[in-house]
Order: sequence, then C-alpha cells, then structure tokens
Amino acid sequence: MQKKKKKHFHLQSAEMMMSRYRANVMANAVTHTHLLKPRVSLAAMGGVRDLSKMTFEKKKTTEEKGSSGGKDDQGNKGEQLIVSYWGVKPMKITKEDGTEWKWSCFRPWETYKSDLTIDLKKHHVPSTLLDKLAYWTVKSLRWPTDLFFQRRYGCRAMMLETVAAVPGMVGGMLVHCKSLRRFEQSGGWIKALLEEAENERMHLMTFMEVAKPNWYERALVITVQGVFFNAYFLGYLISPKFAHRMVGYLEEEAIHSYTEFLKELENGNIENVPAPAIAIDYWRLEVDATLRDVVMVVRADEAHHRDVNHYASDIHYQGRELKEAPAPIGYH
Repeated sequence: MQKKKKKHFHLQSAEMMMSRYRANVMANAVTHTHLLKPRVSLAAMGGVRDLSKMTFEKKKTTEEKGSSGGKDDQGNKGEQLIVSYWGVKPMKITKEDGTEWKWSCFRPWETYKSDLTIDLKKHHVPSTLLDKLAYWTVKSLRWPTDLFFQRRYGCRAMMLETVAAVPGMVGGMLVHCKSLRRFEQSGGWIKALLEEAENERMHLMTFMEVAKPNWYERALVITVQGVFFNAYFLGYLISPKFAHRMVGYLEEEAIHSYTEFLKELENGNIENVPAPAIAIDYWRLEVDATLRDVVMVVRADEAHHRDVNHYASDIHYQGRELKEAPAPIGYH
C-alpha cells in the first residue's frame, strides 16, 4: 500500500513539473513571433543555454513596408515564425553593396552568370532502339503540349519546368540510395543531379512571376507531375541510360520552345516586360534586364542540362557507372 502511494505521489510530481515546464516555455516563446536576430547572445548569458527565454527583434512589419511589402518579401514567407525552443534562427546575409539579401530560397553563393556561348544546335542522333524509343517518347509528348498551350509560351514554360525539375530529383535520390546501399562514393553525381533539379525549380519560380496559371492549368500540373514522376522513377530503375537519354531529348525540346518564345518577344507578340527581381538576383542580370534576357539565360541552362544527361547516358552505354566519371558539378 505504501509503495502504491509513493508511486502515485511520484506520478503527480512528474505531471506537475511537466505542466510548469510547458507553461514557462509557452509564456516565453509564443509571444515572440518574429524569428530574427537575438537581443541577447549566448556569451552574454554566461553560456547558459536557456533558449526558450531568447527574444527576437522584429525587422519590419507588413504595415511598415506598405503596399510594396509583398514584392519585397518574395521568397521569405517563412521568415515570420514562432520562436524555436531550440534557438534556430535565420542567417542575416548582405550583398556586396551592403544591402540586405532578401531571398531565403537561394543564397548569393548559389547565384551565377549564365554561359550564353553554349552551342544550342547540338543534337544526339538516335541510333539504338532505346535511343529511338526515348526520342519518340519525347516527340509524342510535345503534340498535346502544342495543342493545349499553342502560343502561350509563358504558361508553356511554367508547365515545362514542373516536369523538367522531376528527373534530377528522382535520379539524385536513386543514386543517393544506391550509394548508401553499396557504401560507396557517387563521384559527385548526387550533387550534380540535385543541382539540376533545383535549377529547373528556379526556372519555375521565375516564370510564376510572369505567367499566372489558371485553376485548370494548376490541376493539369498536378496530374502530369503525378504520372511523370512515377513513370520516370520506374524507368530509371529499369534503365538509367534510357532515362538520361530521354531527359537529354526533353531538354532539346525545351531549347526549341524557348527559341520560339524569343521569336514571339522579338516580333512584339509578347510584351517584353521587366525581368522579375528573383531572376535578376539568381542569374546576376543587369538591373534593367527584361523578360527576353531571362528567356536567354533559361535556354542556356536547358542546353547545359541537355549535355549533362546525354553524357550520363553515354557513360551507361559504355558499360560504366556514373561514379566512374567525375560529375559536372556547377555546370550551368
């Protein structure tokens, strides 16, 4: 009986301690809704890691930003967060001119100037059965795309990028898992493929500022991505050389689409609006860059992805594995 009373007393004590602890954390954390730089450093606190008591300064409210607040905060929607009990806070990054870096979706060291001198006309002539299958698969996908979007190249680009960003992620994931299973290096190909996926996603983030998709176009994206992801996943498991070859041909079609986009811009059929701010910072474009400049750098990116995927397919055709050839990391 005495043991039961003691056990009951210990349970009550533990519950009381937990309730007091939660109350203290909530009282100190919930009221501070802006996860920015701390007023008190850990050193000033004598090394005590009572992170639940850290408070954070509020940079700028939406009201203070005024009507331009929405545009200035692109990419940083996750900045205003509940304070983390673990003291996790965002980095404060500035540009070379000292102004604040406003994008949380990419950092200054991830930006680059696109190589526009790349040969846009290179083409891999299909010779084997797998090559021809990959080539005609891509060609067959172009027909419904032309029928649906016709000359709405902004929306076409948006749809293209939602598909083009899938292969790099799927390939990188599968190479990553293979590296883990076999306890071996990947030769840098995991990073190279994931770089490709992220670069294609940034294309999408840019064109989202130019072309506002309708509800049925969004629904189409969900459907196409769902089908394509699973089909490409299975295709890569069965034959990586076929999967990479198909992406190489897909990028060749992308080059063609962006070339037609440029013609429409130059003929005045599409308004050559100012380049989105996200594109100016990501590709280090001039401040007065236009949509034409954006399409030029995106087309160059697609040409680089074309080369990487045809190269990866060639490695497999030679009976080798990707890890045996150094990956073209940073090849934009």
